[in-house]
Amino acid sequence: MLRILIADDHAIVRKGLRQLLMEEYPTALIEETGDAESLINKALQHEWDVVICDMSMPGRSGLDALRQIKQSVPSLPVLIMSMHPEDQYALRVLKAGASGYLNKESIHDELIHAIQTVLLGKRYITTSIAEKLAEAFNAGSDRQLHESLSDREFDVFKLLATGKSVSDIALQLSLSVTTVSTYRSRIMDKMSMRSNAELTRYALEKGLI
Repeated sequence: MLRILIADDHAIVRKGLRQLLMEEYPTALIEETGDAESLINKALQHEWDVVICDMSMPGRSGLDALRQIKQSVPSLPVLIMSMHPEDQYALRVLKAGASGYLNKESIHDELIHAIQTVLLGKRYITTSIAEKLAEAFNAGSDRQLHESLSDREFDVFKLLATGKSVSDIALQLSLSVTTVSTYRSRIMDKMSMRSNAELTRYALEKGLI
């Protein structure tokens, strides 16, 4: 029996995914969760064939959950879905260990194919993602500023860009205020920016928030 775990903070999205999956896999065991913490707990406490996880959820991000899941269960396929375009997040989630990246706008057309692909032990990579991967291996290609950030710096960057304070971020990511402040300084240095307002403007321009 196929075992699938869905994580998204919107019940209507989970319901839509469940219906789509049940049409293809009527005997599958499908469970749902609405935040990253419960996703991690369920993923580590039970056995699954595939996890489908939203990139942005309350509390810890889907990317953060992905990292922890892959550390404990490296063989578990995790598909990350997001409303953001592939060119903004796909490479980062694939490097973090995801088995594929799905844009929510086209997920109904791609989900079943993606699951079939990852169940074969392969990664689900669209043509546009393949092109981005090829560009990433091209030493002469231009990197965008946020691509120089580590995964944790990227998490902090996004939260700063949405207006979160250092103390709020520390609480959300279970880090000390000093650690978050250090990350903020590194982000500012790497991106050559001087204020949170500049980070916000950049994130909006690039479609990162």
